[in-house]
Amino acid sequence: MELLFVALFGAVIGLAARYLLPGRSTQGSVLVPAIGTVTASLVWVALTWLGWNWAGGWIWWVSLGTAAAASVVLNLFISRRRIHADQRMLQRLATTGSPGTA
Repeated sequence: MELLFVALFGAVIGLAARYLLPGRSTQGSVLVPAIGTVTASLVWVALTWLGWNWAGGWIWWVSLGTAAAASVVLNLFISRRRIHADQRMLQRLATTGSPGTA
C-alpha cells in the first residue's frame, strides 16, 4: 500500500517539475511525471529490499528526494537536447531542403 503512495507522490513531483521548469513544450505531457513515478517506486523497492523500514522517515525522504532530483535533471537534459536537435534540423532544412542527412 505504501508503494502506491510513493508512486503518487513521485507523479506529483514529476508534474511539479514539468510545470515549474522551462522547456515544457519540448516533451510529452506524461514524460516527466512518469520519470518521477518510476524513480520513486524503484528507489522505494530497492531500499525495502535493503531492509529499510517503510514506517521510518528516511525511506520517504530518500525515495522522494531522488525522484525530485531525477525529474529536474532529466527534464532539463531532455529539453536542452531537444532544442538543439530542432535547431540542427531547422538549419539542415534551410540549407538542403531535406530533413534527412545528406
